[in-house]
Amino acid sequence: MKIYTKTGDNGTTSLVYGVRVAKNDAIVEAYGTCDEANSLIGLSVGHMTTEFFEEKEALCEVFHEIQTTLFHVGAELATPKGKQVKWKLTEQDISKLEQWVDHYDAKVSSLTNFILPGGHPSGATLHVARTVVRRAERTVLSTGTDVSPLVLAYLNRLSDFLFVAARLVNQRLGRKEKGLHEK
Repeated sequence: MKIYTKTGDNGTTSLVYGVRVAKNDAIVEAYGTCDEANSLIGLSVGHMTTEFFEEKEALCEVFHEIQTTLFHVGAELATPKGKQVKWKLTEQDISKLEQWVDHYDAKVSSLTNFILPGGHPSGATLHVARTVVRRAERTVLSTGTDVSPLVLAYLNRLSDFLFVAARLVNQRLGRKEKGLHEK
């Protein structure tokens, strides 16, 4: 199978089931933004390869599951209305995120003020992924289509998880968080 198909040379792309839409269609922007966030999560994990901290392996397994689920979110968004979704989000997917947020949030210091994104390259990349997930949320809403409320809930919880994960990684790798007004 070749990587290039030439079918998109005219500015269209194929959704699930072969429905063609413009590459600048809002739904393509929505699942493309999810893909962008997914890539950033992968970049963050890549930055961790030479690092060690107690929760690293377990956290990387969580990231793998999140990346897989985020791919399924994109597939759900790319499935035209009236067609069967091959991979569908469930309440359990959202519950897992909530459990992971609670679990890892208990392992980091309490917030006393707003913090600035940054720190270790892995933590900083998770902060970027978090903002891209927030953009994905906004983009999904702007599609004007009937998107499953679970998609929006998942993206909302995922941004919370990425915030907590960024804090955990930065703290475990000895990177002090800077408060909003700190120098």
